[in-house]
Amino acid sequence: MFLHRQTSADVSNVASFQLPDPAGRAGGACTSALLNALYAEKNAPSKDLTWVETLEGMRKMLRAKGYEQIPQLTSSRMVDVNQNFYIAPPNCTGTRRAVLIGINYVGQQGQLSGCHNDVNNIKEYIMDVHGFEEKNITVLMDDGKHTSPTRQNILHAYETLVKSMKRGDASFCHYSGHGGKLSDTSGDEEDGFDETLVPLDYVQAGQIKDDDIYNCLVTKVPEGATLTCLMDCCHSGTVLDLPFKFVADGQSSEMQFDEAFDIAHLINLAGLAQAIFKGDKAAAIDIVKDAAKDAVTGWLKKKFK
Repeated sequence: MFLHRQTSADVSNVASFQLPDPAGRAGGACTSALLNALYAEKNAPSKDLTWVETLEGMRKMLRAKGYEQIPQLTSSRMVDVNQNFYIAPPNCTGTRRAVLIGINYVGQQGQLSGCHNDVNNIKEYIMDVHGFEEKNITVLMDDGKHTSPTRQNILHAYETLVKSMKRGDASFCHYSGHGGKLSDTSGDEEDGFDETLVPLDYVQAGQIKDDDIYNCLVTKVPEGATLTCLMDCCHSGTVLDLPFKFVADGQSSEMQFDEAFDIAHLINLAGLAQAIFKGDKAAAIDIVKDAAKDAVTGWLKKKFK
């Protein structure tokens, strides 16, 4: 499941969000609002918050600070958003891993100032509250100290993460940086554009399309494992290409099937399952049914309403 925001905004002073301030005063509006709801003053809430309460809390904080962005959650299957928010499921018994990416584009046009701070804040939060260990956290930042967030390195980090995942594991990806849009060349986007992440070397290597993320990260999560992503960037609303969506607009109370979802992705999922099971057709069909049942049902309702 994946937490997004539609557009990006640099917060000049995270102190106004009552956030920890590890290396400066700036941060991303989405990350800052989330941590305000879940980790203000370095303390978790006295009671667990639901997905609705968490995202609505983010929206109210953003609005109070003058930002118009509306947080939203998308998922590969229907999620009861009135259940408690989590990064690692309550029944997680496996390894907890994370990939955290912060790009300030130092020295480039469009330089940001808060993305490194976002990574530091999120890292502290998941270690303190959700039990992640530093040895299992991969950090990419353009700070001269960590692995550089180039296109190749970002995709490699995602691929390495899912290759290491097993049943019972929980993984978390956080991205803070620029997002963009490129003309869709595959014909799978209703609006004619692919959403993108903008790596440090985008001028030379190009942007990372939503199709790239879907193929190297989303479809590679093994059965029985969980992946949660927080994308703090422009145009991130559909960057994971998932069929179910909850928008924290103050009116919605449950997840809905996203009518813009391309059902062709289910075909990709079927092909992946067959590859995983190396010709075990029955097992492949079972995993596809489990992962895609709700999406197919939603699509059929739309198609034949």
